[in-house]
Amino acid sequence: MTFTLTAAVDPQRDHVRGDASAKVTVVEYGDFECPNCKQAAPALKLMLEHFSPDVCLVYRHFPLVEVHPHALAAAEAAEAAGAQGEFWRMHDMLFAGTLEPTFDLVRHYAVELSLDIARFDHEARNDVFRPHIDAHIKSGRQSGVRSTPGIFLNGSLYDVSFGYGGLYKAIEDKLGGS
Repeated sequence: MTFTLTAAVDPQRDHVRGDASAKVTVVEYGDFECPNCKQAAPALKLMLEHFSPDVCLVYRHFPLVEVHPHALAAAEAAEAAGAQGEFWRMHDMLFAGTLEPTFDLVRHYAVELSLDIARFDHEARNDVFRPHIDAHIKSGRQSGVRSTPGIFLNGSLYDVSFGYGGLYKAIEDKLGGS
């Protein structure tokens, strides 16, 4: 069975790294507490750098709260940072970190990013972005995501369970061997 992305990429609502009009779009449904997503983050960043400007990366939240108790709070924190223009820097800090993304840790990251801490605290603690995160979860489920990272390549679910070499090759193929 082939799964396709049910919610189109929207540069106004999605977190897009790279040119949203690139030839190839990689969408990741991720969880900031997932060890596989943590491993995926640098590989996806390298992929983006390698294929720039022909590839863009989109991040959507898919916190697996049943197994990752801090994942939803980390997603809220990333959104709160994003509201201040620092989503991707918070994203990178969360995945580079070695500790569980507790509120104290993500608040420390917010301080490092020089965010408005009063605003960050309010937004991250009061479910301000919960509807947005819930919409990501819903679209992920409707698209066939069952685990993280859930990777889509130009709208089709792509299995990366055996590594990212195949994804790189598939991107090269879509770009005509470049």
